[in-house]
Amino acid sequence: MIKTYLFLVGAIICEVCGTMLLPVTQNFTKITPTVFLAIFYLSAFYLLTFVMDKLPIAIVYGTWSGLGIFTIAVLGYIFFKQTLSWQAILGMFLIVIGVTLVNIYSAKTI
Repeated sequence: MIKTYLFLVGAIICEVCGTMLLPVTQNFTKITPTVFLAIFYLSAFYLLTFVMDKLPIAIVYGTWSGLGIFTIAVLGYIFFKQTLSWQAILGMFLIVIGVTLVNIYSAKTI
């Protein structure tokens, strides 16, 4: 089960890296960032295929998207100087709490 979650974390990292490259590609006019973006997204989906065999799709997608959103928001603040309202920050923490609860209690039913 640990291996499954490592694949999920790898998929999240690849998806976040690809998403962070979106503004750098400048509408896909910069070839190098565009190639890396494609590699990261393809890697994310490839890693997700291993996870889908072991966990329910609702758990996988909820975890992947929730933690991806949270991570991208934090990295957007750090690298692109984007800001979020306190309500958005609270919502991000609620996403993390929700993902944690879903994964803790779904493990008991699998």
